[in-house]
Amino acid sequence: MNLDFTLRSEIQKAIDALFRQPVGQLQIQPTNAEFEGSHTLVCFPLVKISKRAPEATATALGEYLVANSGLVSRFNVVKGFLNMVIEDRAWIQVLQAIHANPSFGFVPPHGRELMVEYSSPNTNKPLHLGHLRNNFLGYSVAEIYKALGYTVHKVQIINDRGIHICKSMAAWQAYGNGVTPETSGLKGDKLVGRYYVEFDKHYRAQVKELMAQGVAETEAEKQAPIMKAAVDLLQKWEAKDPDVLALWQKMNGWVYAGFEATYQRMGVDFDKLYFESETYLSGKDEVLKGVENGTFIKKEDGSVWVDLTADGLDQKVLLRSDGTSVYMTQDIGTAILRFRDFPKIEGQVYTVGNEQEYHFKVLFLILKKLGFAFAEKCYHLSYGMVDLPTGKMKSREGTVVDADDLMEEMVEEATQQTHALGKVAEMTPNEIRELTEMIGLGALKFFLLKVDPQKRMLFDPNESIQLQGHTGPFIQYTHARIRSILRKAAALGVDVSTWEGTATSPLEPAEREVIFKLNQYPQKIHEAAREYSPAVVANYAFELAKGYNQFYQTVPIFQESDAAKLQLRVVLSHAVADVLKKALRLLGMQVPERM
Repeated sequence: MNLDFTLRSEIQKAIDALFRQPVGQLQIQPTNAEFEGSHTLVCFPLVKISKRAPEATATALGEYLVANSGLVSRFNVVKGFLNMVIEDRAWIQVLQAIHANPSFGFVPPHGRELMVEYSSPNTNKPLHLGHLRNNFLGYSVAEIYKALGYTVHKVQIINDRGIHICKSMAAWQAYGNGVTPETSGLKGDKLVGRYYVEFDKHYRAQVKELMAQGVAETEAEKQAPIMKAAVDLLQKWEAKDPDVLALWQKMNGWVYAGFEATYQRMGVDFDKLYFESETYLSGKDEVLKGVENGTFIKKEDGSVWVDLTADGLDQKVLLRSDGTSVYMTQDIGTAILRFRDFPKIEGQVYTVGNEQEYHFKVLFLILKKLGFAFAEKCYHLSYGMVDLPTGKMKSREGTVVDADDLMEEMVEEATQQTHALGKVAEMTPNEIRELTEMIGLGALKFFLLKVDPQKRMLFDPNESIQLQGHTGPFIQYTHARIRSILRKAAALGVDVSTWEGTATSPLEPAEREVIFKLNQYPQKIHEAAREYSPAVVANYAFELAKGYNQFYQTVPIFQESDAAKLQLRVVLSHAVADVLKKALRLLGMQVPERM
């Protein structure tokens, strides 16, 4: 039974019978917690056709629904709001429909396609806390759209060229003494990141030394020997010097191996990789076409610009006077290339920090001016910075929170807490490791995803790992508790597979509340997709788990002597466990059978 659809249909019938006029979209919302009911109809928009005051309109509709619908048992009116109490047998039918549908909440594949970009790191340093939020957001949005029947292409563009990687290369050449990941025992991304930090340390010292000799600061920054070495490497790379290309490929290879290990532990994946070294020139031809058709302006020095002042923005350079591309040029070409690679995609979602909001406004507007209709379907999934109790992160100084280290710390903390609670006495070491990995990474993912993406957030590792509160482990523990209940029920011979929705009215208030929350799951997935916000799913899962725990504490399950009621409560528990597992899977989280 689709309760929301049926209720809307019954309200429409009531409006037709009472007012004899059609009405547009009905405004139905969850009832305020201080009033009785589950669904509230906003009646203010109906006064034009009812020719009555809002309260009188709501009362007339409520009386009609109670007398004729068989769905609404009673109602109350607060000003122009009609709060409706749904019949228990309707709630039981809702639970029956959920229980009978293994794919509850999911939409069958329909052929529509979407692309989601996330991660997109530089190859001069390992992934850090900010990358964790980025990856978890992008991956979760992709999973949410997959749940709605989309074919989703998960991609990233790897920033594998430019002065940043040349800085690591120069420092490794100068101070590395041939060290490799194998000889150092370090992951490749960490080794390359170490030399990025080394570059900055020696660069600062060299600039300071030159300034002490009387060289102006701006000139010292150019003349520092290690900077000149990095610039020389970049020029040789662009000239395709074979030795420089070999070094670049070797060090980037180290980084890719390190990234892959980190991605595997994160639980994220990609369908296709794009490399900046292969795409950075791809937009140049498109820009030159734009000059020919008058979309862009070529100035006397040979540089190419787009004038967006009429659109409330500014002028933006697309090609320098020497003909070289800028980042915007590359992003233009990459966007077009992706639509050619995947011609069926309806749009691209770019998971990138909010410091790039202006960049994407300009990018999408340029694509539109170039005549690409897909520009209207591009979306910047902007997210805020992640702060720590100790302050901001700085890559060049080596003070970032390393993603690998943070994940390991979370698992270690989960291990300590699990042992302290005495929950692993009967588990093997492998089972303990699997459980604590699940809890530690689940805590991390949930904490980073429960906040609206656009908001800046403070990550507190200690708070995130707690079994009580607005945390991932709380939801995981709820699932484990339910699985324990289901095992006990099976041992007692309670078979949920035979349940056919036998009426057990009256329902307890806590039972109604849990069924109401279960019924919200499909619309929460749609809401999360519409807003590109996994926080909607995360907070829904928390509310469902909290509602179930209230039910568990107030309604006896195994003390119930009525076999039909006992079976219903076990079915209800089974449905909650199933939906929690599905919801957390959309966040990239796993749930334990025991905890």
